Amino acid sequence: MTDLLSLFDEPALYVPSTEGIKYAGSKLKLIPQILQLTQKVDAKTILDGFSGTTRVSQAFAKLGYTVICNDIAPWSEVFGTCYLLNTKHPSEYQPLINHLNAVPTIDGWFTEHYGGHVNDGCAIQTDGLKKPWQLHNTRKLDAIRQEIENLCLDPVDKAVALTSLILGLDRVDSTLGHFSAYLKDWAPRAYKELVLEVPKVFTSEGNHKVCQTDVFDLVSRVSVDLAYFDPPYGSNNEKMPPSRVRYAAYYHLWKSIILFDKPPLFGKAKRREDTSDQLSASVFEEFRRNTNGRFIAVEAIAKLIRATQARWIILSYSSDGRATAEELNEVMQENGKLLAVVEMNYKRNVMADMRWTLEWVGAAEKPNREFLFLLEKLTTNMDA
Repeated sequence: MTDLLSLFDEPALYVPSTEGIKYAGSKLKLIPQILQLTQKVDAKTILDGFSGTTRVSQAFAKLGYTVICNDIAPWSEVFGTCYLLNTKHPSEYQPLINHLNAVPTIDGWFTEHYGGHVNDGCAIQTDGLKKPWQLHNTRKLDAIRQEIENLCLDPVDKAVALTSLILGLDRVDSTLGHFSAYLKDWAPRAYKELVLEVPKVFTSEGNHKVCQTDVFDLVSRVSVDLAYFDPPYGSNNEKMPPSRVRYAAYYHLWKSIILFDKPPLFGKAKRREDTSDQLSASVFEEFRRNTNGRFIAVEAIAKLIRATQARWIILSYSSDGRATAEELNEVMQENGKLLAVVEMNYKRNVMADMRWTLEWVGAAEKPNREFLFLLEKLTTNMDA
């Protein structure tokens, strides 16, 4: 067996603050480890291929890396534009935010579908459905979203306004952090007033880019020093189809707020039709095996690693995901040299540096483990 690089050989790295919404796939707790793994190699340009709330991209940008931030979700692109492409001091946005906070409330599309009466603490309405926000906040949402459209802002200013709106709504919702189901009783924060604040924008030196495209289309067109991949994971529970854990379904309301397209809806959670299981599935969430008996999700990871034009790749993996540890380990051994592995046990909040190449495989058999892999790609794969 071969020794791997130790995560703890260097002093602790400065970890910049980041901003985001409640998110099932958030890597907020892993940012220090991601940054320390990156510090082990000579990378200056970074691809964040599944950027989500963009917290990882924000951290990289604040540390001086040049970042390509990508996600298929339109709200993620807005976050990326807000934080990575900003060139203004936060105070310059205060008049805009003050103006939006002062807009008179209206009853509109969001109030019709997502606003609920207080009902003595019960969020179930006369139509039998639970709602994510109380009426006083959806009325503000309707008014503010329309005013953002009326103002005809430039792309960065509009992204800052929309990010501020989403952050504000995230502070007063009545959910568990996603929009596939809502709480039966109003969360205490739902009674609070929706108030927009200037996002914690910053300026950085890198010539960053923000994309909203399929990651396979992107990696064939860009070349970076290091790519960070945190693909969505289908459940490894055979009794629970992974269609129940689609990220597009979880965050459909953020998409509706960004696009402002008032789409057709379905189901008790009033999801967008284009976030149905048939339309919004990701190959990385696929639960089936291919004709060779390998999980399709594992094949997708292998394809992504091979197609990526980067010397180094950091890959996130959850033991609750569809890919088995043995299969994933085989993929990495076929496509590069494993330089480091980090394990995080979220339930016990324990981080461990895995010293041997196969040690992590045994650890992954236990539930609630998150792993980070630092892979140096084979030269033949990079040239392919």
